[in-house]
Amino acid sequence: MTRTCNWQQWRKITLACAAAVLAAGCTSNEPASPKLPTTSAATTTAPPEPSKTPEDPAEVAKKEAIATYLSHWKEVEKRYADQTNKAGDLKRYAAAAALAQVEKDSERMRKRNTVALGAVVVGNPTVLSADINRKIPNVIISSCLDISQWRVLNADTKKPVALPKERLLRYVIKATVEKWPEGWRVIRDEPQAKKC
Repeated sequence: MTRTCNWQQWRKITLACAAAVLAAGCTSNEPASPKLPTTSAATTTAPPEPSKTPEDPAEVAKKEAIATYLSHWKEVEKRYADQTNKAGDLKRYAAAAALAQVEKDSERMRKRNTVALGAVVVGNPTVLSADINRKIPNVIISSCLDISQWRVLNADTKKPVALPKERLLRYVIKATVEKWPEGWRVIRDEPQAKKC
């Protein structure tokens, strides 16, 4: 009578045979091979990656507030360069007094038929304080605003407009940036009437 085995039965038979061979040892005249060193699983796996500690919330707030402030000035450049007084996404980066001031200045420029072309450089933005535990977190930033590359021109002729010679071209400016539900917003941007 022939008996068939399924794969589980074959596995058991194979394991039993292997165990018997190992238990009996070698029967040849050759010397036994030296025992190879074994390594534990701990030494063969890669070391665990160090856990990343979360950034300090105050440091994150400072970085985000400075980034918002720099972006705000890029949008101001666009608005002042536009004769129609519509360019730039000011509301994405400014609110309250800061937004009102830019809109007022750009409207005055439009009425005078002037534009400001060139770049504004916000130098060395430095956080003076960061209060992230308020209901509306805020960061106060001081920087050196350089408007020396800004050229005020007649919008039609593109000829320079006469400006007061005593005006400051590089001055200290202090900004207040708040974290609103929509994100960080510059709410005040106050020139300090000091050279830098």
